[in-house]
Amino acid sequence: MTDVPETTMPIERDVMEYDVVTVGAGPSGLAFAIRLKQLNPDISVCVIEKASTIGAQIVSGAVIETGPLDALLPNWRDNPPPICVPAVKDEFWLLSKTGHIPLPIPPGMHNRGNVIVSLGALCAWLAPQAEALGVEIYPGFAASETLHDADGTVVGVRIGDMGVAKDGTHKPGFTAGIDIRAKVTVLAEGARGHLTKRLIKQFRLDADSDPQSYSIGLKELWQVPEDRVEPGKIVHSFGWPADTKTYGGSFLYHLDKGRIALGYVSGLDYQDPEYKPWEAFQQWKNHPSVKPLLEGGSILSAGARAIVCGGWQSLPKVEMPGALLIGDTAGLLNVPKIKGTHQAIRSGMLAAEHLVASQLAPQGFDAKLRASEAMAELKKVRNIKPGFKRGLWFGILNSAWETITAGLSPWTLKVKADWSTLDKVGAHESPKRDYVDRDLAPRDRLQSVYYAATEHDEDQPVHLQVLDTNICVTRCAEEYDNPCTRFCPANVYEIVDEAKPDGSSGKRLQINAANCVHCKTCDIKDPYEIINWVTPEGGSGPNYQNL
Repeated sequence: MTDVPETTMPIERDVMEYDVVTVGAGPSGLAFAIRLKQLNPDISVCVIEKASTIGAQIVSGAVIETGPLDALLPNWRDNPPPICVPAVKDEFWLLSKTGHIPLPIPPGMHNRGNVIVSLGALCAWLAPQAEALGVEIYPGFAASETLHDADGTVVGVRIGDMGVAKDGTHKPGFTAGIDIRAKVTVLAEGARGHLTKRLIKQFRLDADSDPQSYSIGLKELWQVPEDRVEPGKIVHSFGWPADTKTYGGSFLYHLDKGRIALGYVSGLDYQDPEYKPWEAFQQWKNHPSVKPLLEGGSILSAGARAIVCGGWQSLPKVEMPGALLIGDTAGLLNVPKIKGTHQAIRSGMLAAEHLVASQLAPQGFDAKLRASEAMAELKKVRNIKPGFKRGLWFGILNSAWETITAGLSPWTLKVKADWSTLDKVGAHESPKRDYVDRDLAPRDRLQSVYYAATEHDEDQPVHLQVLDTNICVTRCAEEYDNPCTRFCPANVYEIVDEAKPDGSSGKRLQINAANCVHCKTCDIKDPYEIINWVTPEGGSGPNYQNL
């Protein structure tokens, strides 16, 4: 018998069949599953989630508008999520290096009536309510690819194999991933979902929309002396440490039990190839208006995530044969409000209602979503984020105009792909950052990875696929000074010295894949579009606590 390499041998796979399979147990995926079962208990639906537990890879501010949650679960306040603090006070600051100026609260950022939550804890709280209705939820299972029939229709997903070594061979504990076949596949992967990215290209779902745009959001949860905390207080700021050409701002939310959630958002449409989003966050924490809150405290958890920011003009078509897009996968976050959870829940419910009414036919959902309250909300603010491409002060004036007119401007500003916005090092004069010496934890990105509790088996295929590493040490080094070594918040990418067989030395790209916190920034911002993020083995990645 001729030996056949095990990586090329056909694999026999188990098959599970459902009416609907949902990829992602975030707020949109769980709201969808709950609403579907509320409307028709006989529809079989499963939700698969790549994280080891529900909520373990969810990062968000998060202050939520409760209207859609009220509609989904009218009695939710009788048994609220474990972190749920009513918003009682808003502040909005313009920061200089040494102080802050309080400003009037922008209309979209008034939070009375909203609640501050941990979105990860909210999803962990939603999951058993879905299961009580008959939804089957499988954490620790990563969808590696979509399944298609002969004409291309999506007919389900394949779970990634477990127990594959870095070289592609099967380890002793190898388990073949199962095929989950369904009449409808609902993609609720969050921002920059790797399956969604492929399907958008395959079905040309973005043919009539602008490219999607993103920010990177970095967040930490701190424990501090309880007398410093004012539960329900919400502070947003802009200004220092960002320069006037870089979109950036912060959030600081006072929770209960001496806990403070804080974070910094940097638009990934920045131009400066030397910009470091993680360092900007740490600089902001050491500002005189923030540092006294944190000194003597400790970090409980830290994480990072891409935030979808393109809005109304970047919405792709959200239906295709056999599948739908909902939530941040579709791109429904309201940037001026810095809120997407209510939109995620709203779109999940709308998708469920559509599928029940259409007898599980995806056709027509795109038109239904575009005619909904979710899209009306985005249309009003469609020009606010793109206005900041012309600088901070133009962006502020444009925001005021768009707010006063409720988005009735006869124009729609264009959105460009974030990978295309970097200036080359010779064509860009980096601004004077005017940074301070900092001493709050964490000291560097590797320590931050520790607080993310990220775990990957070192002996598994690298899930960060760089299509041509030669570009990294030649063109990219010369043209952009390897920005991946700076925009990654987890120190995944390093350019290191390499000894060659002939005795000479050179450079090579080293990928520390085990550090990855699944933020997707590299997949978005790489100026050559040669980094492809794919899902690692199920259960791998960060394990956030109450982020």
